Amino acid sequence: MGIFEKFKLGFKKSASTFTSGLKEIIIKKEIDDKALNEIEDFLIQSDVGVAASEEIRNIISEKKIDPNKNKVDEINSILKNYIIDLMSPLENENFFRNKNDLNAILVSGVNGVGKTTTIGKIGKILKSNDNKVIFSASDTFRAAAIEQLENWAKKIDVEIVKSSQGSDPASVAYKAVDQAIKNQFTHVLIDTAGRLQNKKNLMEEYKKIANVTKKIDPSAPHEVLLVLDATSGQNVINQVEEFNKIIPITGLIMTKLDGTAKGGILIAIAKKYKLPIIALGLGEKEDDLQIFKAEQFAEAFIASN
Repeated sequence: MGIFEKFKLGFKKSASTFTSGLKEIIIKKEIDDKALNEIEDFLIQSDVGVAASEEIRNIISEKKIDPNKNKVDEINSILKNYIIDLMSPLENENFFRNKNDLNAILVSGVNGVGKTTTIGKIGKILKSNDNKVIFSASDTFRAAAIEQLENWAKKIDVEIVKSSQGSDPASVAYKAVDQAIKNQFTHVLIDTAGRLQNKKNLMEEYKKIANVTKKIDPSAPHEVLLVLDATSGQNVINQVEEFNKIIPITGLIMTKLDGTAKGGILIAIAKKYKLPIIALGLGEKEDDLQIFKAEQFAEAFIASN
C-alpha cells in the first residue's frame, strides 16, 4: 500500500463524514450568502476552526462558483488548495533524515494520546534512515510505560536507558543524554509521563527534565514534540496552548486519525499556531506513523470515496 493510500484509508472516517456533510449543503443550492453561511457553520462544526472557516467562506464567495460546473468539485478544489497553502510551510521532513550531531527530543502530551507507541514508531523511521537511536524511559510514574518502551526498544533493536518505577525522571533523561554523547548516538527520544496540563507539580517535573539535559548540552532539548489525540477534538487547542507556555513546542504529532471524524482539528491548529507538523498516526501498526505532507493530507481529507 502506497503512502497516499495509507493516508486515505486512515482518514476514511473524517473524509466520508466531512465530504458527505458538505455535499449535502452544496448539491441542490445556489452558492448565495445563505449557502456560504451554512458552509462556514459546517466547517466550524467539523473542528476546522473559526478563523480558517471564515477565510474559506470568503475565498468561495470571491471565486463566484460557476453554476454550470460541478459545485462540489469546485469547492473541494478550493478547500484542497487552502489546506495546501496553509500547511505546506509546516512540513518538516528533515526531522527524520540522517543526522551527524546529537538530537535530544523531548516527547510530551496528556495521558492516553499514544506517546510511548509514537516514540517507538519515530525510532523505527529514524533508524531506517541510518540514525543511531537511544530511548530514555523518563515516564517513571508507571511501570507499564517503562516496560512498553523497553518492548519497543527490543522490537526495533535500539538501546534504552531506564530505571525503576518511582525514580527521578530527570535523572533518567540525564543519563540517556550523557550516554548518547559518549557513544555518538544521533537521537535521544525522551518519554515523559502523561500529564494533564493543569497539574502544576507534574508540569514542573516536565520542565526539570528539559533543564537537566541542558547541563550536558546547553542547546538541548533540540526538539520538543507534543503528541495530540485527534479524537479529543477542541480539547487539543488548550493542550497546545498550555504545553507551549512551559517549553516552546517545535513540532506536533497527531495520533488516532483513523478512529475519528475530527480530522479538521489539525487545520484549526495549523491556522492558530503555525507549528511544524512532524507526522500523523493513522493506525496501530508499526508503519502507521506517516511523515506529514500537506498535499497528501489535503487530498485524503476531502476524498469522498
